[in-house]
Amino acid sequence: MTERYQKSQELFAAAQQVIPGGVNSPVRAFRGVGGSPIFFAKGEGSRLTDVDGNSYLDYVLSWGPLLLGHAHAAVNQAISDQVVLGASFGAPTAQETKLAEQVIGLVPSIEQVRFVNSGTEATMSALRLARAFTGREKILKFTGCYHGHADMLLVQAGSGVVTLGLPDSPGVTAGAAAGTLTAEYNDLEAAKAIFAAQGSEIAAIIVEPIAANMGFVLPEPGYLEALCELAHAHGALFILDEVMTGFRVSPGGAQVHWNLKPDLTCLGKVIGGGLPVGAYGGRRDVMQHVAPAGPMYQAGTLSGNPLAMAAGSATLETAFTPVEGKTPFEHAVGLAEALANGMRGLSEELGIPLQVGQVGTMFGFYFLREAGMHVKSYADAKQMVDAERYARFFWAMCERGVYLAPSQFEAGFLSAAHSAADVEQTLSAAREALQAK
Repeated sequence: MTERYQKSQELFAAAQQVIPGGVNSPVRAFRGVGGSPIFFAKGEGSRLTDVDGNSYLDYVLSWGPLLLGHAHAAVNQAISDQVVLGASFGAPTAQETKLAEQVIGLVPSIEQVRFVNSGTEATMSALRLARAFTGREKILKFTGCYHGHADMLLVQAGSGVVTLGLPDSPGVTAGAAAGTLTAEYNDLEAAKAIFAAQGSEIAAIIVEPIAANMGFVLPEPGYLEALCELAHAHGALFILDEVMTGFRVSPGGAQVHWNLKPDLTCLGKVIGGGLPVGAYGGRRDVMQHVAPAGPMYQAGTLSGNPLAMAAGSATLETAFTPVEGKTPFEHAVGLAEALANGMRGLSEELGIPLQVGQVGTMFGFYFLREAGMHVKSYADAKQMVDAERYARFFWAMCERGVYLAPSQFEAGFLSAAHSAADVEQTLSAAREALQAK
């Protein structure tokens, strides 16, 4: 670290005295790239400014929510209009119904939706609902797919294809993890073997359609469709965790992109427009089991609070309304394609093995240890990825005014606020960073 980040270093030292590790979410500590985290002071459009006055093109975008970019006028106005009326009432408001109708209108599989305050709340509630609906206790998740920090989801896969969950964090009891089965992502035969052995006990499959918490791993052709069929063949529910992919892969999410019909969908990030929001929704007959309509209890004092509902509603309305024949979402998709193609071109030109992926407004890339490698699972990622090289690249890009995720194993995002010039600047910086020693 240099004088370029002096104020950030000072703030991090102070934060560590009063906040565990100095951060309120672990990835912010920069353990994946080394050094101290950058503290930011301002976001505007496609750019961030840190406390030392350095400016960056931002491809993290608060880890996905900012589809329209930082401090978008329509979102700011919606929040401003609401805050003078009140931030929270703990009672129903029309804003909740409006956003629910927008979500249902965009995501065909969702007939009813319940708002919560985070992606973790959404996934743990959806799984509780699946167990209540089916009367079964076990769930199947996939190694490297992150669904929040609920106890039953902090589970480590063993070496076998049929693995009972073992706690992956101190404080998670063996009992909490015992009902969680794991298989390798993109390994359909492993999932089939688990269902062959324990299918009558499994309430649901939960999966990220794009494994974007182990980098950017796309599903193999037919994989997600086969998982859905497998779940239904055994009377289990199929749950898509679209907290990250929702409204970013397509207006209707990854499920529309791949023509999937999940029973339940988990959402977050974009539907809050930068404020804390999560949601789970799906088939009406399943959702009718949620209290007070049914017996499955789930509640939250700030769930559906009008500030978050207003921000989310403004985001969805603006992102998918055409301006001069093109929606802001479509503009962002075009830029994501250009960025991904540019990174592939640099990889070929400079002879640096990269695995680059992109769908909708999301992208990601791995530095591979050897040419010809292809990551399709978490096991592959651990063996094939050169994380040290990514760390050097990350800091080289920061020095050139481009902020990427401070971890090789996180996806990147484009926003409607980005421009073609931003992408050109990013690729120019990447060329220099890739050539740097």
